[in-house]
Amino acid sequence: MQTLNVGAGRTDTEYNEAEEQRRADLRAESRSAADFFFWAAGLAALGTGLLPVRLNILVSIGALDLLGFYGSPLGPLSPFALRIAAAMWVVVLLGLGFAGRNGHRWAFLAGMVLYGADMIALVVTFSFLAFAVHAVFIFKWFQGQKALKNLNEAHIQSV
Repeated sequence: MQTLNVGAGRTDTEYNEAEEQRRADLRAESRSAADFFFWAAGLAALGTGLLPVRLNILVSIGALDLLGFYGSPLGPLSPFALRIAAAMWVVVLLGLGFAGRNGHRWAFLAGMVLYGADMIALVVTFSFLAFAVHAVFIFKWFQGQKALKNLNEAHIQSV
C-alpha cells in the first residue's frame, strides 16, 4: 500500500504560485461578498422611499418600519425622522461596503450584527420576505468574513 503525498512532485515555485492563486481567489471572494453591501444599500434606498420609486414588498428595513409605527409622537417631524434614519442606514451600508472591499473583516461582522438585529424587527412587523432577503445578505457577508479569515491565516503561514 502506498501513501499519497499531497503536493508531491511540485517544485517550490509551483507551490508558491498555487498559494498565491489561492490568496487571490480569497481576496476576490471577499470583495464579491463586500459588493452585497452596495446591493443592500441600493435596495434599502428603494424600499424606504429615498428614491422616486418605492418598492417595499421584498425590501424592507425592520427598524424603520418600527419607527414608522411608533414614531407618531414625533408629530409632523415623523416623516423627516424616517427620511433621516433611512439615509443614515444607506450611508452606514455604503461605509461598510467600502471597508469590506478594503479587506476589513470587522465590516462584515458589523453588517451581520446590524442585519441580524434588523431581522428581529422584521419578525415583529411580519415582513417574512424581507427577512429572507436579509438572511441572504447575512450569509454572503459570513462567506466574505470567512474568506478574509482564511486569507489572513494563509498570509501568516506564508511569512
